[in-house]
Amino acid sequence: MNRKRVVAACDSFKGCLGSAEIAAHIAAGIRSVSTDIEVVEVAVGDGGEGTADALVSSLGGSWHEVVVTGPLMSRIKARYGISANGETAVMEMSCASGLTLVSEPERNPWLTTTFGTGEIIADAIRKGCRRVLIGIGGSATNDGGLGMLTALGYRFYDRSGQLIEIGAGKDLERVARIDDSGVSQSVKETKFIVACDVDNPFCGRTGAAYVFGRQKGGDEEMIERLDNGMRNFAEVIVGSGRKDIIEIKGAGAAGGLGGAFLAFLDAELKPGIEMVLDAIGFDDLLSGADLVITGEGRIDGQTEFGKTPEGVRRRGVKAGVPVVAVCGSVDTPSIKDENGFLAILPIQSGPVSLQEAMRPENAGVNIERTVAQIVRLYFGKNGNTNSI
Repeated sequence: MNRKRVVAACDSFKGCLGSAEIAAHIAAGIRSVSTDIEVVEVAVGDGGEGTADALVSSLGGSWHEVVVTGPLMSRIKARYGISANGETAVMEMSCASGLTLVSEPERNPWLTTTFGTGEIIADAIRKGCRRVLIGIGGSATNDGGLGMLTALGYRFYDRSGQLIEIGAGKDLERVARIDDSGVSQSVKETKFIVACDVDNPFCGRTGAAYVFGRQKGGDEEMIERLDNGMRNFAEVIVGSGRKDIIEIKGAGAAGGLGGAFLAFLDAELKPGIEMVLDAIGFDDLLSGADLVITGEGRIDGQTEFGKTPEGVRRRGVKAGVPVVAVCGSVDTPSIKDENGFLAILPIQSGPVSLQEAMRPENAGVNIERTVAQIVRLYFGKNGNTNSI
């Protein structure tokens, strides 16, 4: 008899349990029914909060702390992960250039910079990493990536030949010339994979400044000038022989940081969940699997738009492996025919307060009980024969 195999790949239950913890509870639930079922535990995420933690865990990595330049030029501590083999860096731009690092009264995309994000990347490259996986959600910036690129050795000059020192939103309209002679070969050799879940172009009415500038502290006049600056920068980029990023989907992510990655670093932009699943070799993990158990804290109408369970489900369908989702709660009216899942199962056993439901110890017990029921239904009471 062939040994059964289950892959456990859930996103975190936000504010409750991390992705790796949930995978461990899924494994415990399976083993409570049968110790003969092989369980593959992987931590995953969709580019949002906790994704870097999940990737570092799945890649057997470690965390590194570095002092960098914050969005408004103060020195701050940030961290990023390096995989066990030392080749891949995992980071989130928000830890150096994020909106949460700036108090609401101080938010100002005219002044904020992504320089600190570039400093993190540079530190990882100095440590030998030649692949960077980076999430770019939650930015405080609209500098078109000027700051990040400056930290990586690019130099930008205005029309009078004056060097633009750091690079912030206010400098976009000044850029007239690009000098990449100071960029190291190690930067050029590095592969960048960017988790990007927005499709806004670099500039224009649906671009970075007009769509996201207001939430970063911009007023109407500032947003118009920022957009004009983005267009100027994009034209200078094209004039330097680089890619035209004005209309590329995703180029406007993180105040144009997506476009900077594309034009200067030949990056690949991917939906967050796709970046994660590719990075951990998820398709290979599905080989020979009988069942996948995925999930997140709440499954609703938004799940199918790039969330972890949907990304895992699509991979499962492609591999011919059924996928069951577990969750803290499910918005039943927005889910039709289980949206392609074999089943979607909330873990609660009865009415409880949200506070009680989100206690990690309670959620863990509920996950294990629900998973044990899945195993009995799918494999039989002893976990060794398919019953459906």
